Amino acid sequence: MSEPSPPADPEDPDDAIAVALSDYLDGALPAEARAEVERKIAGDPAWQRAHAELTRTRQVLSGLRKAPAPSSFVDGVAETIHRRSAGRFFARRALGDRVPFGVLLAIAVAGFAVIAYVLWSSPTGSLKVDRDGAAPHGSAAIAPP
Repeated sequence: MSEPSPPADPEDPDDAIAVALSDYLDGALPAEARAEVERKIAGDPAWQRAHAELTRTRQVLSGLRKAPAPSSFVDGVAETIHRRSAGRFFARRALGDRVPFGVLLAIAVAGFAVIAYVLWSSPTGSLKVDRDGAAPHGSAAIAPP
């Protein structure tokens, strides 16, 4: 088992070069510091080597971000979470999640309209208005006093 490496020493010249070059490539240096780093890159082989290595590393790493995720990635992750959590997360969707609310509302209104029509058209339905004052079938008429 290897021991973790000690933290970077701020007095180490290689670390100082890496920090300065990183800031230089990020565009975070003021103009006078940028000019000095450019002068060191042009004249010092250690700075040239470190600049080439850092530039190459950044190009490789920037290429890694360009690969898109597979199209089934989200579904695969959701299925794994569902399976491992025994359905507590990403549970199967209910009817209200699969069918839009407007469709459910239209079906409910149509259902109520059909029920109202059946009750209205029925001879014993409670929605029918008795306009001529006749007693409904099967009931005794109450005579006024």
